[in-house]
Amino acid sequence: MRNKLLVFLVAALLLLATPLVAQQFGNAWVRIIDIALLYVLLALGLNIVVGYAGLLDLGYIAFYAVGAYVFALLASPHLWSNFAAVKSLLPAGLHSPFWLAVPLAAALAGIAGVVLGAPTLKLRGDYLAIVTLGFGEIIRVFVNNLDAPVNLTNGPKGISQIDSVKLFGLDLGKTLDLGVIALPDVTLYYYLFLLLVVVAVVICYRLERSRIGRAWMAIREDEIAAKAMGINTRNLKLLAFGMGATFGGVAGAMFASFQRFISPESFSLQESIMVVAMVVLGGLGHIPGVILGALLLAALPEVLRYVAGPLQALTGGRLDASILRQLLVALAMISIMLARPRGLWPAPEHGKAAPTPIPTPPPLPGALAAPASAK
Repeated sequence: MRNKLLVFLVAALLLLATPLVAQQFGNAWVRIIDIALLYVLLALGLNIVVGYAGLLDLGYIAFYAVGAYVFALLASPHLWSNFAAVKSLLPAGLHSPFWLAVPLAAALAGIAGVVLGAPTLKLRGDYLAIVTLGFGEIIRVFVNNLDAPVNLTNGPKGISQIDSVKLFGLDLGKTLDLGVIALPDVTLYYYLFLLLVVVAVVICYRLERSRIGRAWMAIREDEIAAKAMGINTRNLKLLAFGMGATFGGVAGAMFASFQRFISPESFSLQESIMVVAMVVLGGLGHIPGVILGALLLAALPEVLRYVAGPLQALTGGRLDASILRQLLVALAMISIMLARPRGLWPAPEHGKAAPTPIPTPPPLPGALAAPASAK
């Protein structure tokens, strides 16, 4: 117990000091860490659907988009400037507080997850993946085209001037001067994202060890056997979709507040596949592995910018740096999966074979003679 407390204390101190050290090299590094924490939150949510319940979801980024657009509409002047009814009702503008916008974004994303899960209850494997992929594309096309006849999402131009998060009178969009040290907005958002990730880890940890988590894993291993044992697979599947989508909605709301601008390009199919790759690469159903996979894949493309640039210079500019960077990321993912097919940090019990029964030794000759003589 003392060793565990010491490890947790050291880890907490390192996590608290990380942005303070990174900002000495530029706020861009802190921004990369912030985005990585958002991907960790997304990966933890998808792990509930894919890792625990075994439901392959390729449209998970749709819930990220729902949360982002709900927060953007509630915390920006877009609705106020495009709808006369909103302008007359709220003359000072629509600037919803954090405690209203984020829970509403999470709730609507969770409802969207249940709506997606309802028609897919009898689908498994590749068929489920195709349906969820189509759902993600429908949401992206929807937000990309809903600028006429009613301008709700502003189409491909996106929504700007989104409010920053304000908590207890502290505006996270402004630099906080403590006298000894100044904390820029990216550092303040880091601590908020870190708190949300810690809460998400605790929730996932409790879910994994609860009756619901064990039922999800039974469905993942064999749905027919789980149903035969009396598990309500329909409700548990809907719950998995709803819980995972709620995590995505919270991450989307934080992304909109952090970037202060969103557009449909941020919620493409490539982003959804990247989140699935984080879960699979880290280790299905294992929280530390999922976190490791998310951090690795979120930070790797940014780190490889410093590798792609020199390689582009060596070829005389004939290779595009962005394409070369994607190629290096793909090669790294292939290499990792070949070396660690179960993930970088797989669950200890996942993939283990059933224990081999120990053969019973043959009876000794004297043991057989005793009953015969007694008879």
